[in-house]
Amino acid sequence: MAIIPQHTTKTIVAMKKSGEKITVLTAYDYLFGKLLDEAGIDIILVGDSLGNVVQGKSTTLSVTLDEIIYHTKLVRRAVKRALVVADMPFLSYQISEEDAIRNCGRVMKETGAEAIKLEGGEAVAETIHRLTSVGIPVMGHLGLTPQSVHQFGGYQLRGKEKREAQQMKRDAKLLEQSGCFAIVLEKIPSSLASAITKSVSIPTIGIGAGKQCDGQVLVTHDMLGLFEEFTPKFVRKYLNLSQDIRSAFQHYRDDVQKGKFPNEKESFS
Repeated sequence: MAIIPQHTTKTIVAMKKSGEKITVLTAYDYLFGKLLDEAGIDIILVGDSLGNVVQGKSTTLSVTLDEIIYHTKLVRRAVKRALVVADMPFLSYQISEEDAIRNCGRVMKETGAEAIKLEGGEAVAETIHRLTSVGIPVMGHLGLTPQSVHQFGGYQLRGKEKREAQQMKRDAKLLEQSGCFAIVLEKIPSSLASAITKSVSIPTIGIGAGKQCDGQVLVTHDMLGLFEEFTPKFVRKYLNLSQDIRSAFQHYRDDVQKGKFPNEKESFS
């Protein structure tokens, strides 16, 4: 098996130039980080989506900085070659540039992550410039930004109206100019995602944004069929693990109740 070199922000940007698609999935613990890394996933995102799939909450807004740091530590401990990106939680970077540098720097120092991700366009462009100027790599995030769900009034498609689409194009250029090494484009029309992808020299990572993006990201619990609360249109389920796991638990329960587990081979004499 060929040895795949360790990814950096530079190797990720180079993938766009070479036309190689970028794969991104989420992880929140050591085991999933290890499995994703061994599978050859390019970027592992410790997303604030942990609020949904790990904590069982309806939004990501209550995820704390300490929680992101804890989960990123677990993932980073397992990863040898993928680029690890930590999601910055709500209000950890919006209050002031000084707060953003302090909090993002803390994540980098305490977790070993190679980059952070934050949401927004023009409103956070100067903050991103400050972060990158002190050596903190930033992945941007445009379109449906979950931390603004209450402002949007839900999780509906973004960028459908001409004014918002034009602003998103400007925001993408601003993020590039501010120093982002990549931009997540979430739940926007594929034509808009294609136009943005062509307009910037840094990779775009799509989630519900069509196949013209330079890469794709999904929440791992969604694509494995582990999270059953809801399934977005853009999710492809590669497995239905929740059904298999539930069945295994039931078989274990039955075996214990019927005295079939443990057997002699599974016991000590």
